[in-house]
Amino acid sequence: MKSPLSYQVSEYDCGPTSVMNALSYLFDREEISPDIIKSVTMYCLDNYNDKGEAYKSGTSDSAMWFLASWLNHFARFRKFPLFCEIVSGESVAVSQNSRLMACLQQKGAVIAKVFLGEGHFVLLTGADAEFVYLFDPYYRRRPFTVPGIENVAGAPLTHNRRVAWHYFNEVSRFYYSFGKPEQRGALLLYNTRTRQTADSLDYII
Repeated sequence: MKSPLSYQVSEYDCGPTSVMNALSYLFDREEISPDIIKSVTMYCLDNYNDKGEAYKSGTSDSAMWFLASWLNHFARFRKFPLFCEIVSGESVAVSQNSRLMACLQQKGAVIAKVFLGEGHFVLLTGADAEFVYLFDPYYRRRPFTVPGIENVAGAPLTHNRRVAWHYFNEVSRFYYSFGKPEQRGALLLYNTRTRQTADSLDYII
């Protein structure tokens, strides 16, 4: 049974919430070991803010990448059908045949670092020729005032936002932009049982 995706419970836990949402999106609830939940909470929320306050700057890139390595080791030794891959720099883009789009096309999930005022982790779960569908763990009721970004209701297992492609590729810190290439990072996650291969894909975005 699939669980609905979740919202963060503080101003800071977008990282671990997005990881757990990725697992909920890819796997049934009964498949997810409590070992994973414990490690997600243990390794995330490592950043200190400018005042030296612990954990109030969320989750660092290095913590997220370490967690990806841990998940791959866990999957290998426990025979759990998960594979994680880190991408950075110019490889983090929304474009035809980009690695992020290929992951979504193969029924994977993407945890991407975007800007929403400041650095923020969200979960990308799908795309079409115009929009990317994502779950933003930061709860928001009011609509966006810019064209091409919309709140979505009624899809609790997959997404709560619909965002036009071009916003992600911006180098500014506008809504959902990846920012400058040297700042970009994303984590690709696959359920290896349901991952589609290139031979089985019906189309290329």
